[in-house]
Amino acid sequence: MLEVRNVSVDIGGNPVLKNIELSIAPGDVMVMFGPNGSGKSTLVKAIMGFGGYSLAGGSIMYKGRDLKAMRIDERVALGIGIMYQHPPKVRGVRLRQLSRFLCGDEKKIEDLTETLSLEDLVDRDINFDLSGGEMKRSELFQISLQEPDLLLLDEPESGVDIENISLMGKVLNGYLKKKERSALIITHTGYILDYVEARRGCLMIDGQLWCAGRPPKEMFEEIKNKGYGFCRECHGKK
Repeated sequence: MLEVRNVSVDIGGNPVLKNIELSIAPGDVMVMFGPNGSGKSTLVKAIMGFGGYSLAGGSIMYKGRDLKAMRIDERVALGIGIMYQHPPKVRGVRLRQLSRFLCGDEKKIEDLTETLSLEDLVDRDINFDLSGGEMKRSELFQISLQEPDLLLLDEPESGVDIENISLMGKVLNGYLKKKERSALIITHTGYILDYVEARRGCLMIDGQLWCAGRPPKEMFEEIKNKGYGFCRECHGKK
């Protein structure tokens, strides 16, 4: 489904990602770990086609098509969706209005609104004066209505309390089990691993991808116990 082939990315002329190789098949869920500033969000934004994240080399293929010349909306139309680490605020557009733009099925909108406990938020401007948990539930609501085949989730549990993580995790896992949907999930806390069935993990450090394919829970336990410094030492010995 997604093939990242020998990709390097520059931002403002400075190299950030170096020769990244990554593949995600239909129905595959990959979890990405890494310290702050290692390049995880850069990779997600490059896949999505955000301005300023130019490919210095390599290619990004999705469903057999090269994404390089495609606009963001064209990538979305192909079936790629993103859940932001820091969702944008949109004044003057209410969540209910956006939900009807994304989905014409009122019953589905109502059911998902109730499932994610968004009844008090649907008539408010998008992401204004919301808590971290409310913001992330709103993002999950939007991306679920969009129904992408590939989800790019940048720290979905960041700033979210345990109760909201549980609610979101169950909704997300249910979504991913349908129609061989796939995901790349970036996480620092690892809480999402309690709810989402992920078979493969990988580690991003200093703009390079290491240990792709190992079980994510096993990787996270190692990171918790030994830290990223150990990962650098381990990689340096190979």
